Amino acid sequence: MARRWTGGLLVVLLVSMVAGTALGAIHVPFGSVVQVVGHHLFLLPAEQTWSAPRDSIVWEVRLPRVLLAAVVGAGLAVAGMALQAMVRNLLADPYLLGVSSGASTGAAAAILFGVTLGLGEHVLSASAFVGAIAASALVYVVARSAGRVTSTRLLLAGVAVGYALQAVTSFLIFASDSAEGARSVMFWLLGSLALAAWGQPLAVAVVVVLLAVAVLTVLGRQLDALAVGDETALALGVPPERFRTGLLVLVALCVAVVVSAAGAVGFVGLVVPHLARRAVGAAHTRAVPVAALMGAILLIWADVLARVLLAPQEIPIGIITAVVGAPFLLILVRRLQATAA
Repeated sequence: MARRWTGGLLVVLLVSMVAGTALGAIHVPFGSVVQVVGHHLFLLPAEQTWSAPRDSIVWEVRLPRVLLAAVVGAGLAVAGMALQAMVRNLLADPYLLGVSSGASTGAAAAILFGVTLGLGEHVLSASAFVGAIAASALVYVVARSAGRVTSTRLLLAGVAVGYALQAVTSFLIFASDSAEGARSVMFWLLGSLALAAWGQPLAVAVVVVLLAVAVLTVLGRQLDALAVGDETALALGVPPERFRTGLLVLVALCVAVVVSAAGAVGFVGLVVPHLARRAVGAAHTRAVPVAALMGAILLIWADVLARVLLAPQEIPIGIITAVVGAPFLLILVRRLQATAA
């Protein structure tokens, strides 16, 4: 069953990437997309069926954007699955740890006040990454200060740090006299893939997310044990505090990378893990790869809608994911209430 789902989703992902590269304010035929990508990746001879502008649209603009959408979607999905096991809460998502709020604070400082940290042209993504990692470290320190790191302490520390950093971001927007800067911050807070381009940030995101998917898949049995409870984990030889701390580092790194590249894209880490579990069961060894593929496909099509619904104007991708995710959350809450009753 799991292999069948994985194989089918891989095919859907490839088709979605081609479609996402072809669709937009300027339509590019599917055949031209395949030819341009084949020319650049496999050094196939150039055809005369596409122009230089079309080549630029496919290779320089849309393909890195589609690839980033897939990476961000996969990263948020597996981070959400790991976090739900870590805190044993099916309504948890990657932003519960305050990582997104930290990234938002770093990005706001860079946009509104020119805080560059000597990072050059990658100042926005790098500042967001620094803020996200700092927020993660703060969450761990707060959770650890009361004793060992438990799921409840981690959850409460993440919520507290997240709200505090949201207040800091709001203060930075209020304190700035730049209307354009405030608008840029708000657009980034809603999520956007407009900054996608070939280069080191995209390469780092690909490597980190693939590493996170691989590690979480290998540690699937330990995740199963932790999701049941600390006592069960101990009985099966999994030290819950040490394992939870390692998961926190991995999830924080993964979320920091994707949020620094695409802004705050909500609901993917909440919705997709539940879809993956319904498809292949709760065992994380099977569910993690399926969640990664589902998350990638979902965000690719969300980005397509963000580009085409009001073309040539672009909608923040977080609005699209919220429209999809909010009804799902309501359905999930009703089912949990029915189960509890």
